[in-house]
Amino acid sequence: MSPNAALRTVHVPLGDRAYDVVVGHGAKHELAALVPRTAKRAAVVTQAGVPLDIEPGIPFEVVEIGHGEAYKTLATIEMLCGRFAELGITRNDVVIGVGGGMVTDVAGFAASVWHRGVPVVHVATSLLAMVDAAVGGKTGVNLSSAADVPGEGGKNLIGAFWQPAGVVCDLDALGTLSPRELRCGRGEMAKYHFLTGDDLLALDETDRIARCVQIKADVVAADEREGGRRALLNYGHTLAHALEVESHHGLAHGEAVAIGLVYAAHLARELGRIDDARVAEHYAVVAGTYELEVGLPAGLDHDRLVALMSRDKKALDGLTFVLDGPAGVEVVSPVAEAPIRAALRAMTPA
Repeated sequence: MSPNAALRTVHVPLGDRAYDVVVGHGAKHELAALVPRTAKRAAVVTQAGVPLDIEPGIPFEVVEIGHGEAYKTLATIEMLCGRFAELGITRNDVVIGVGGGMVTDVAGFAASVWHRGVPVVHVATSLLAMVDAAVGGKTGVNLSSAADVPGEGGKNLIGAFWQPAGVVCDLDALGTLSPRELRCGRGEMAKYHFLTGDDLLALDETDRIARCVQIKADVVAADEREGGRRALLNYGHTLAHALEVESHHGLAHGEAVAIGLVYAAHLARELGRIDDARVAEHYAVVAGTYELEVGLPAGLDHDRLVALMSRDKKALDGLTFVLDGPAGVEVVSPVAEAPIRAALRAMTPA
């Protein structure tokens, strides 16, 4: 690794699957050092419009996927695997995902199934990917339709745990993002606030992103396959995933997480786990500190939201949520429908 003092390196300690996440302006120049030495060629998975100024140190070919959740499907994985075959990508080569959270999810899953697993390195170009999606090895695509919710898909229901060989978070990329893309990343950062109490916005940009990565790395190292503590990283996500689907992805992931965090507070209040003051604190942090919209969109069908939440990946015995409480944020299951619906009503515009 470069001795550049402006960069931060966060180590994800997972034994023989351990890897480094390099954070900072100019971090893309560390990409070649993260590529496995055995790799002779690379397939770079990205999207049109994503800045592609990388040098992996080996020959590479670019494969583009479509924009939007409509392309986060098994059909895209099949297309990628077909291109890997054409390019002659083997287990000794590498897939490099360059883009936001959708790209890293899709590239990682394609790498996990091609030849039953080839190395993947991520170059995160969105705030959301840097602080969350590119780190931790959770990959996947959406189910295009769900039998019990006709016409609607299941968010990230098809996937695999496949740790990257390394991750690059070049903060220069943040200067190219739209205000909405930056808001999406702040939704995940607000989640970390409630998991740790950290005042992330008090840190400078490099330390802020590195701290988010460290928080996630610590959780992943303790629970790689989401058997316990890692589920806490889904705080706010149960409703968020339902909102993404029900809004036909008119709400982006981070926007939905912001609403989901406040909803989780209302639900915890309905269950007697927290008081009104703690609910107000959620509003103050999410809407005030992180400047995110927290209102539940008008006109949503509560029956459909409940049905979608019941399909959440972390569902154990009935409806399952990550909720705040006297002992902090923890997984709560099962949760009865009555308080779930009451919390939805508490957030529904009059």
